[in-house]
Amino acid sequence: MCGRARCTLRADDIPRACHRTGGSVRTVNIDRYRPSYNVSPGSNLPVVRRADGSSDGGEDVVLECMKWGLIPSFTKKTEKPDHYKMFNARSESIGEKASFRRLVPRSRCLVAVEGFYEWKKDGSKKQPYYIHFKDGRPLVFAALYDSWENSEGEMFYTFTILTTSSSSALKWLHDRMPVILGDKESSDKWLTGSSATKFDTLLKPYENSDLVWYPVTPAMGKPSFDGPECIKEIKLKTEGSNLLSKFFSPKGIKKESELKSEKESTSDISVKSDLPKSLKEEPKEEPEPRESNEGQSSLTENEEQDFKSSEPTLPKDDAGKCQTKRAYEELSADSELATDETEKLITSPAKKKGNLKSAGDNKQPTLFSYFGKC
Repeated sequence: MCGRARCTLRADDIPRACHRTGGSVRTVNIDRYRPSYNVSPGSNLPVVRRADGSSDGGEDVVLECMKWGLIPSFTKKTEKPDHYKMFNARSESIGEKASFRRLVPRSRCLVAVEGFYEWKKDGSKKQPYYIHFKDGRPLVFAALYDSWENSEGEMFYTFTILTTSSSSALKWLHDRMPVILGDKESSDKWLTGSSATKFDTLLKPYENSDLVWYPVTPAMGKPSFDGPECIKEIKLKTEGSNLLSKFFSPKGIKKESELKSEKESTSDISVKSDLPKSLKEEPKEEPEPRESNEGQSSLTENEEQDFKSSEPTLPKDDAGKCQTKRAYEELSADSELATDETEKLITSPAKKKGNLKSAGDNKQPTLFSYFGKC
């Protein structure tokens, strides 16, 4: 199959690309030709055909601009032409189908391009490849042309490219490929050979190793996408490499320092959450000297917490009983004094300022005076 091609050749270089170096070359409608990196069916391309009335084997040829996509001459004049319907013709059946059989004797032509595109199907995805000669010379395709007149009396010349089974080197890509005429002998035979000529030997896959290919951007799948970017080679990313690249990407990796800090913060949170519970529980075994020191330091922290909350909890270690008891008595006395003063202020109604002043003259002991005596 051949549904896209690159043709950026100059019009006057095309006969030479088709090995037509002798004789006269007449041009027809060549001003319609627009060089393109992404030629699709419906586009105008220069085609080399035999001159009208020329004999078999004659050198006189015509370079005529025709539309890619055959419209048979028996198509109704009122019918809208569809150039995608017959842009290719299977070479194995051109002698059988009426659309092509009548064209073989006198309507053979040559199409010169620099390369063509083919898509590799992978499930729902399609990857295009650009196929060309290694040395950059043009490819010459075997083709058939026809003329059709529409309802307004306009005459259109259209052509179709012949295809054959794919070569052994390209079977992995597609099961069909265009018929490539690789030398002057095969081009002359197809263009100027007699109607009795057997063309079966020409319509074979091109098996030479000078045909190469590489992947190109999928964007060229749109006919409107044109320019040198169409034939720029790209690197394919396999699924495995994508997974590895994601795994080893900076987003997928945490630095060692970040992992360390996370581990430390997690351990701190767990220790803080477990600390009160462990202090309330009574140890089952006698602690070692080193662990008992740690117990004392934690006990002091508990005393500070008890002082703030005014709900002291007596520790269970025998080593600090005396000090804890004394601190508890002092704390209880302070609490009682503070409670008495608060109750007096609440229970005695403050009717006049004089009462508040007289209350201050009594010089009752306060927390500040109490701590001053110590």
